[in-house]
Amino acid sequence: MSDATPGALPDAVTALADASGQGPGALLRILLLASMVGAALLAWFLLRGYRSNGGDDNHND
Repeated sequence: MSDATPGALPDAVTALADASGQGPGALLRILLLASMVGAALLAWFLLRGYRSNGGDDNHND
């Protein structure tokens, strides 16, 4: 059994509960930023195969 009382919430949970009344704005901003970073990383990963080395060892024919 734990010593914590049911009414004692951690600071993070209390902060999230207070912020929930402001709407989904912060969550949507975080999701938008994460999706943009993910799209940039995906584009980099896919396009790096089209890079030309300038040498004779280019096997992307």
